[in-house]
Amino acid sequence: MSIHTEISPAEAADRLAIRELFDAYATAADRRDAEGQKALFAENSRFIVFMDGPGSEASYALDGREALTPVFADLNRYEATTHFNGQSTVTLSGDSATGESYTLAHHLYTEDGVRTIMIASLRYLDTFTKIDGVWYFAERNLVVDWTETRPSAA
Repeated sequence: MSIHTEISPAEAADRLAIRELFDAYATAADRRDAEGQKALFAENSRFIVFMDGPGSEASYALDGREALTPVFADLNRYEATTHFNGQSTVTLSGDSATGESYTLAHHLYTEDGVRTIMIASLRYLDTFTKIDGVWYFAERNLVVDWTETRPSAA
């Protein structure tokens, strides 16, 4: 891992824009804005989910922005969600970039009369593309590192 002691204003702007993309994704998820969430992806993007942790086979893969709506709308089954974004790394290369980011995703729901919380530790392995000056997800790999499910005190 390198530490950037000196970067250009253009690189700083690109890094900030990609961080804002991470955050916009989480915000749209928590607001149940499936259309807004999918708008963060390039038209020919790919979304791959690994539910069984690192090194597992993909649980499913979706190709194209339009295929994302049902997956993002599936969050509506929860009473509430909160996604906390943590550390992230980004490697820039012109109008493309790669990155890894961490998220703790909290999901509240009621099952058999019991209010329940499911917490998932997620990592996103991303490829980004810059189109007409705007950064988008070109490929997003969601890796579920672990989950915890328990009754909620809330």
